[in-house]
Amino acid sequence: MVSDTSGLFNERVNSIESAYEFMLAYAAQGHEKSAGPRPAHEQEVFAYLKEMDQALTDIADITTRQVEQLNASQVDAYRAFIDVLANDAKSSQAAVRLLLCQSSISSQLVDNLNASIHLRALLTDLFVIDEALG
Repeated sequence: MVSDTSGLFNERVNSIESAYEFMLAYAAQGHEKSAGPRPAHEQEVFAYLKEMDQALTDIADITTRQVEQLNASQVDAYRAFIDVLANDAKSSQAAVRLLLCQSSISSQLVDNLNASIHLRALLTDLFVIDEALG
Protein backbone atom coordinates (compact mmCIF):
# COMPACT_ATOMS: atom_id res chain seq x y z
CA MET A 1 0.00 0.00 0.00
CA VAL A 2 2.86 2.40 0.74
CA SER A 3 4.15 2.04 -2.79
CA ASP A 4 0.66 2.70 -4.22
CA THR A 5 0.33 6.04 -2.42
CA SER A 6 3.97 6.87 -2.98
CA GLY A 7 3.64 6.08 -6.66
CA LEU A 8 0.46 8.14 -6.97
CA PHE A 9 2.03 11.10 -5.16
CA ASN A 10 5.16 10.94 -7.33
CA GLU A 11 3.10 10.52 -10.50
CA ARG A 12 1.04 13.63 -9.68
CA VAL A 13 4.10 15.73 -8.86
CA ASN A 14 5.87 14.56 -12.02
CA SER A 15 2.82 15.36 -14.17
CA ILE A 16 2.60 18.89 -12.77
CA GLU A 17 6.33 19.49 -13.21
CA SER A 18 6.34 18.05 -16.75
CA ALA A 19 3.41 20.22 -17.78
CA TYR A 20 5.10 23.30 -16.36
CA GLU A 21 8.35 22.51 -18.19
CA PHE A 22 6.46 22.02 -21.44
CA MET A 23 4.63 25.31 -20.92
CA LEU A 24 7.92 27.16 -20.40
CA ALA A 25 9.06 25.94 -23.81
CA TYR A 26 5.65 26.67 -25.38
CA ALA A 27 5.68 30.23 -24.06
CA ALA A 28 9.03 30.86 -25.72
CA GLN A 29 7.81 29.75 -29.16
CA GLY A 30 5.75 32.84 -29.91
CA HIS A 31 2.54 31.13 -31.03
CA GLU A 32 -0.36 33.49 -31.74
CA LYS A 33 -4.00 32.58 -31.17
CA SER A 34 -5.27 30.51 -34.06
CA ALA A 35 -8.61 30.43 -35.82
CA GLY A 36 -10.27 27.26 -37.00
CA PRO A 37 -9.05 23.78 -36.14
CA ARG A 38 -6.41 23.54 -33.42
CA PRO A 39 -2.90 23.21 -34.78
CA ALA A 40 -0.76 20.37 -33.44
CA HIS A 41 1.15 22.63 -31.05
CA GLU A 42 -2.12 23.74 -29.44
CA GLN A 43 -3.37 20.18 -29.18
CA GLU A 44 -0.19 19.35 -27.32
CA VAL A 45 -0.48 22.26 -24.87
CA PHE A 46 -4.13 21.36 -24.25
CA ALA A 47 -3.06 17.78 -23.48
CA TYR A 48 -0.47 18.97 -20.97
CA LEU A 49 -2.97 21.35 -19.36
CA LYS A 50 -5.52 18.53 -19.05
CA GLU A 51 -2.87 16.33 -17.47
CA MET A 52 -1.98 19.11 -15.03
CA ASP A 53 -5.65 19.64 -14.19
CA GLN A 54 -6.06 15.95 -13.41
CA ALA A 55 -2.85 15.90 -11.37
CA LEU A 56 -4.03 18.86 -9.28
CA THR A 57 -7.32 17.18 -8.41
CA ASP A 58 -7.10 15.95 -4.81
CA ILE A 59 -3.33 16.57 -4.62
CA ALA A 60 -3.67 17.70 -0.99
CA ASP A 61 -5.53 14.50 -0.04
CA ILE A 62 -2.92 12.38 -1.79
CA THR A 63 -0.18 14.32 -0.01
CA THR A 64 -1.92 13.76 3.33
CA ARG A 65 -2.08 10.01 2.68
CA GLN A 66 1.59 10.04 1.74
CA VAL A 67 2.48 11.83 4.99
CA GLU A 68 0.33 9.40 7.00
CA GLN A 69 2.16 6.45 5.51
CA LEU A 70 5.67 7.85 5.81
CA ASN A 71 5.43 9.98 8.94
CA ALA A 72 2.21 9.08 10.73
CA SER A 73 3.36 10.53 14.05
CA GLN A 74 3.92 13.94 12.46
CA VAL A 75 0.74 14.36 10.43
CA ASP A 76 -0.38 17.29 12.59
CA ALA A 77 2.92 19.09 11.97
CA TYR A 78 2.39 18.74 8.21
CA ARG A 79 -1.31 19.64 8.21
CA ALA A 80 -0.90 23.44 8.11
CA PHE A 81 1.50 23.18 5.17
CA ILE A 82 -0.81 20.78 3.35
CA ASP A 83 -3.56 23.39 3.77
CA VAL A 84 -1.29 25.90 2.02
CA LEU A 85 -0.67 23.34 -0.72
CA ALA A 86 -4.43 22.78 -1.07
CA ASN A 87 -5.10 26.51 -1.50
CA ASP A 88 -2.29 26.96 -4.02
CA ALA A 89 -3.46 23.88 -5.95
CA LYS A 90 -7.03 25.19 -6.02
CA SER A 91 -5.89 28.59 -7.32
CA SER A 92 -3.59 27.02 -9.90
CA GLN A 93 -6.29 24.64 -11.04
CA ALA A 94 -8.69 27.56 -11.55
CA ALA A 95 -6.13 29.22 -13.84
CA VAL A 96 -5.47 25.98 -15.73
CA ARG A 97 -9.19 25.47 -16.25
CA LEU A 98 -9.52 29.01 -17.56
CA LEU A 99 -6.97 28.17 -20.25
CA LEU A 100 -8.65 24.86 -21.01
CA CYS A 101 -11.91 26.60 -21.87
CA GLN A 102 -10.22 28.80 -24.49
CA SER A 103 -10.68 27.93 -28.16
CA SER A 104 -7.02 28.80 -28.79
CA ILE A 105 -4.02 29.21 -26.54
CA SER A 106 -1.26 31.64 -27.45
CA SER A 107 2.27 31.55 -26.11
CA GLN A 108 1.53 34.83 -24.34
CA LEU A 109 -1.39 33.31 -22.45
CA VAL A 110 0.76 30.36 -21.36
CA ASP A 111 3.55 32.75 -20.39
CA ASN A 112 1.11 34.62 -18.17
CA LEU A 113 0.05 31.35 -16.53
CA ASN A 114 3.69 30.45 -15.98
CA ALA A 115 4.24 33.80 -14.28
CA SER A 116 1.21 33.36 -12.04
CA ILE A 117 2.14 33.62 -8.38
CA HIS A 118 -0.32 30.79 -7.70
CA LEU A 119 1.41 28.34 -10.01
CA ARG A 120 4.87 29.33 -8.79
CA ALA A 121 3.75 28.95 -5.18
CA LEU A 122 2.29 25.52 -5.97
CA LEU A 123 5.53 24.35 -7.56
CA THR A 124 7.51 25.57 -4.56
CA ASP A 125 5.04 23.83 -2.22
CA LEU A 126 5.56 20.58 -4.10
CA PHE A 127 9.34 20.93 -4.00
CA VAL A 128 9.24 21.56 -0.25
CA ILE A 129 6.88 18.71 0.63
CA ASP A 130 8.62 16.28 -1.72
CA GLU A 131 11.98 17.08 -0.12
CA ALA A 132 10.51 16.92 3.40
CA LEU A 133 9.09 13.48 2.66
CA GLY A 134 12.12 12.28 0.72
